[in-house]
Amino acid sequence: MRPVVAILACLLLPLTLGCGYHTAGTATHLPPDIGSIDVPIFQTNVENYRTEVAFTDAVVQQLSSRTKDRVTESDRPRAADATLRGTILTETYTPLTYNPQTGQSSSYLITITASVVLKNASGKVLYSNDHFRFRSQYQETADLSSFIQEDSPAVQRMAHDFAQSLVSDLLESF
Repeated sequence: MRPVVAILACLLLPLTLGCGYHTAGTATHLPPDIGSIDVPIFQTNVENYRTEVAFTDAVVQQLSSRTKDRVTESDRPRAADATLRGTILTETYTPLTYNPQTGQSSSYLITITASVVLKNASGKVLYSNDHFRFRSQYQETADLSSFIQEDSPAVQRMAHDFAQSLVSDLLESF
């Protein structure tokens, strides 16, 4: 029985070593001289209120929790080693389902497209993606006055998903 277990362990050892597992922040593809990242408030080309703030806050939170770098959020230029700038290009709301009793939409699909660029202090582009596209669905109640209140949590969820994907791509190129 012992030889079988030893052989099985020897066969499985290479599989576990090559799985790509690593702790957060250790597989970064950022240059080692980057110790601080400034994230100014994202710019926006859309009319929806405060989407850019939600996206910026989510990116700062993700970078802070997943890197050892000092992350600052500011509209004023600072002496950071790198600056991550984003622009929300489009934000659309598409009706998905309708309430047959009222004839109104009962769920929507939000689609947001953004452009993101990370540059070091000398202006060299370290990372760029011109078309981050994210989608999220949310439900609407029959009470039209609550539409605005439901809109914000949907954007917050999208901002969180956006930030997770961006930081993963930025750090680990997945």
